[in-house]
Amino acid sequence: MPYEALAVNILVFGLYAVGFNLLFGYTGLLSFGHAAFLGTGSYATGIAIVHAGLPWPVAVLVGVAASALLGAVIGFLAIRTRGIYFSMVTLALAQIVYYAFYKAEHWTGGENGLRGVRVDPWEFAGFRLDFTNPTTKYYVLFLFVAVALWLVSRILASPFGAVMEAIRENDKRAAACGYDVARSKLLVFVLSAAICGLAGALRAMHLSIVPIDSLHYLTSGQAVMMCLLGGMGTFFGPFVGAALFLYLEDVVTNLTSHWMLVVGVIFMLFVLFFPRGVWGTLLHEIRRRTREPEPPAARDVGEAAAPAPAREVAP
Repeated sequence: MPYEALAVNILVFGLYAVGFNLLFGYTGLLSFGHAAFLGTGSYATGIAIVHAGLPWPVAVLVGVAASALLGAVIGFLAIRTRGIYFSMVTLALAQIVYYAFYKAEHWTGGENGLRGVRVDPWEFAGFRLDFTNPTTKYYVLFLFVAVALWLVSRILASPFGAVMEAIRENDKRAAACGYDVARSKLLVFVLSAAICGLAGALRAMHLSIVPIDSLHYLTSGQAVMMCLLGGMGTFFGPFVGAALFLYLEDVVTNLTSHWMLVVGVIFMLFVLFFPRGVWGTLLHEIRRRTREPEPPAARDVGEAAAPAPAREVAP
């Protein structure tokens, strides 16, 4: 990347898209409210540092726990619905969360956001981590992201990962096979929220502030775009989509203030001509050239269910 800040943003939003993809790409549940978990993780971490004076490693755990708890509440209410109703319920509940943080000015700063999220140098086992060094910050956040990705890979390679795929393909058939579909959906929702909360916590430490737009519905839309650009239902696709989206934003904003128009046109072209996304299309071509069978549920973006995850995750 041309500079460290963009690389850090790709780490943060790539992890955010991975958390969203766990619910959307692998379980087939389209949420329009995942910014609530990103923002809650950011605000909880920032409040723990600014108001409670906790060290940043503890503050990160607070942010993840707060997002997971919020995910349990929203998931409990949302999984009672299906299809577009599920998406609208998650959007509505996320807007309630946005309004609640917006009005809690004493704790969150309201419209101005939470400022003063200072990450003090941390010494551990003779090592000193100073976040004023951009390279040091990058590798610390990289370590968090790597651990989170390892956890996601273990989940997908476990029997529970197969249950998620079964629910995505046909939840009624999964229930007929004896799986508790409602409880499984709720568990995926909580895991997805926790991962997005971790991304939010890392973003708060990166920016040293928590802007109110972390909770905005447009931030939820970014997760959808990143997954579709990279390839929903694939392990590395969301990261590829995040890198492509953020890099295009960085390049186009230097050329025109109407960068959203340009990125929107590129997004439409990808949906029309590369429905599997960048990473998904690459995996498809590799399978075609090696004559490997396509996964049974590989579908285009426009169809009802998400494509089956490409098995690039090591067992």
